[in-house]
Amino acid sequence: MEPPPLSTTWTALGTERASTRGYEVVSVMSSYNRWIQLLPPTSWASICMRSHQSNRVIASALLFLAVLYGEQALGQGASSPDQQKNIIHGVVVNSVTHEPVGRALVFSPDNRFATIADDQGHFEFPLPQPTTDPTAPSNEPSPTSPGEVRVEPAISNFPGVLMARKPGFLSSENRSWISNRVLVDKEKDLTITLVPEGLIVGRVILPTFSASDLIEVELYRRQVQEGRVYWIKAGSERTRANGDFRFAELEAGTYKLLTREMLDRDPLTFDPQGQLYGYPPVYFPNATDFATAGSIQLTPGVTFQAELSPLRQRYYPVKVAVTNGPPDVPLNINVSVQGRKGPGYSLGYNDRDERIEGLLPNGTYVVEASNEGLNPATGSATIIVKGAALEGVTITLVPHSSVRVNAKLDFKHDPDPDRQSDRISQNVLPSGQWRRQNLNLRLEPADEFAEGNIPQLRPPTGPHDDSLVFDNVAPGRYWVRIDPTRGFAASIRSGEIDLLRQPLTVRLGSSRVVDVTVRDDGAEIVGAIEGLGGNSGRTGDASVSSPRSFIVGFSSGDVPAFVYCVPLPDSTGQFRQAWVSPDGKFNLQQVPPGAYRVLAFDRQQPALEYRNSEAMRAYDSMGQVVRLVAGQKENLRLQPISTSE
Repeated sequence: MEPPPLSTTWTALGTERASTRGYEVVSVMSSYNRWIQLLPPTSWASICMRSHQSNRVIASALLFLAVLYGEQALGQGASSPDQQKNIIHGVVVNSVTHEPVGRALVFSPDNRFATIADDQGHFEFPLPQPTTDPTAPSNEPSPTSPGEVRVEPAISNFPGVLMARKPGFLSSENRSWISNRVLVDKEKDLTITLVPEGLIVGRVILPTFSASDLIEVELYRRQVQEGRVYWIKAGSERTRANGDFRFAELEAGTYKLLTREMLDRDPLTFDPQGQLYGYPPVYFPNATDFATAGSIQLTPGVTFQAELSPLRQRYYPVKVAVTNGPPDVPLNINVSVQGRKGPGYSLGYNDRDERIEGLLPNGTYVVEASNEGLNPATGSATIIVKGAALEGVTITLVPHSSVRVNAKLDFKHDPDPDRQSDRISQNVLPSGQWRRQNLNLRLEPADEFAEGNIPQLRPPTGPHDDSLVFDNVAPGRYWVRIDPTRGFAASIRSGEIDLLRQPLTVRLGSSRVVDVTVRDDGAEIVGAIEGLGGNSGRTGDASVSSPRSFIVGFSSGDVPAFVYCVPLPDSTGQFRQAWVSPDGKFNLQQVPPGAYRVLAFDRQQPALEYRNSEAMRAYDSMGQVVRLVAGQKENLRLQPISTSE
């Protein structure tokens, strides 16, 4: 089958390019077709693959192309004695079974280097030789022996990173960084790990199914941001005619599954003038709202089977008037069951009649309307649907509120040496420009469903405007976060509320004032990680004196461990984290006084719920507990906690 014209598909569908020794591998993809083209310098061959057969056909096509062109091209370049000495070779493996993954595509992120692994997952790249001016002086030492080649990190021909992909595996955690500090043994394979995808498949069972009964199924994933849990939409699918659905390419994690509302329009029973029926959302396994829904724990390579059975209920018309709504501006309408936010129910906005309208079953709901733009506003109302149509409720939109931050700098030394006349010891604030650039103020939504725009600081109105004000803050709860470049936030309060421990509640029509005190007499934690430093024997490391190793890449370097300083429950401390240097040492400065558990991990922990005391109980027997006072310096030696891939 002839492929579409190259010039049109390139622009309309997008491309991915890679080259292998004079040949160019081009992958042009759409939701229905996948074209893979191997382009020699003067000619090209192409193969078309339909999406329904893509998993097997793609692998076969890649194998065909590798045999026909790729291996021949690589073989032509392997004749050079210098390049035979400098070959990056490795293997692609399954992260769960640790078995080789055959016929995976291995490539560089810039898509200039690509090859196909063999059926045992093995691959190799001839290392490009740096092109340098022979007359230019060189500061690099000569190789210690003919078997050791040192490649400059700034080499432009090789990007220093290799990736792999194959249908059935995720494309986000499949790269191997080749650092300028990592020695790659020529006799040892470089390993690229592919994570098998997770699947959630199942069926929605309705009392009667017809071709028109295509109900929408939504999937939400639990994510940890800044130590707290949020739910992010991970996908949406319409069921097939038999009710089946399928979510693919899912990472390991925690998910929740639900159906959206659907009006029953069975042609045998549907009467638009009579009683209307529909199917309210059902939350897996059989809950009535998102908060009480069960969680699905998905691990790599696992297929989870789910079944959902919505119940047919009576639906009633709902009409809610809106006042103060801006003309010709659409409104965002959110409907939550009994005030517990979450997806599932919906209503629409009729801008001609300026009212919210739709259908809902019996129940208590909170309806919220908001608009975005130059003058955002929000309004809400609680409604009760009970066996009849609902009218007569009005929502009045109120402009969003503001939050003013008053910052006091209680420093021992002037942070701005150019302002000798304004000494911090006299409690004179520095310029607003210094505060804006160095206090790093932000408001983080505290609710699990962080919808809408994140509040931003108001730009200064003039050169002498030193105010710190968040304008257009929507109603809700927010954590006030301050990460000063110098010192630490010793106090964050709004009236009698300690905002270091509780979120700030912003209500409609009421502005808030936050008082902050920043000090620079925090404690310091210095330490080292056991087993790191020097030639630690970490995986992938080799002795510098080894005649069979060479340095490649340009990356900023491997981080052998991460240190997290987590406040104990009811402590006055604040969370801190630090990277560990390659020699195994770390340093945490300006740590607020308080009690902490200091933990070291062998890799970064983005999902660490350090703000959840219940979740942190799993680490009660790990790390070290320290109690810090102002100005204290603590020295620690930590055992790293090993975590799985």
